[in-house]
Amino acid sequence: MSPTTARADLAAYNDAMRLSTAEVSERLMSMLGAKLVAYLGSVRETRAVRQWAAGEREPSADVVRRLRTALQVAGLLRDKDSAEVVQVWFQGMNPQLGDVAPARLLREGDLDDVGPQVLAAARAFAAEG
Repeated sequence: MSPTTARADLAAYNDAMRLSTAEVSERLMSMLGAKLVAYLGSVRETRAVRQWAAGEREPSADVVRRLRTALQVAGLLRDKDSAEVVQVWFQGMNPQLGDVAPARLLREGDLDDVGPQVLAAARAFAAEG
C-alpha cells in the first residue's frame, strides 16, 4: 500500500469511527445516494435514511456498524474516484468478492467476516487507480 493510500485509509477509518450516526448517514447519502444507503441499512424507504441524517431517528446498533463500515470503504474509494465510481463499485459484481456486490455483502453478511473482505477489495481497487 502506498503512503498516500495508507493515509487515505486511516483518514477514512477515523471519520467512520469518530462521526456521529447522523453525520455518517449524511456523508454516505452524499457519496452513495439515499437509495443505496437505505439498502445497506435494510430499510425500504429513503425517508428513514433522511431521518437518520437529521438525527431524528437512530438505526439499530447492527445497522450503525454496517453504515460505519460502508463509510470507511466509501471514504477510501472517494479519495481516488468520483462519487459515481464509488456508487458503481458498491453495486457491481466484484471478482475479489466472488462476483457478489459489496453492498450486498455489507447488508446480508456477517460483518466480522465480510467487512474485512470488502475493505480489502476496496484497498485493491484504490491501489489500481
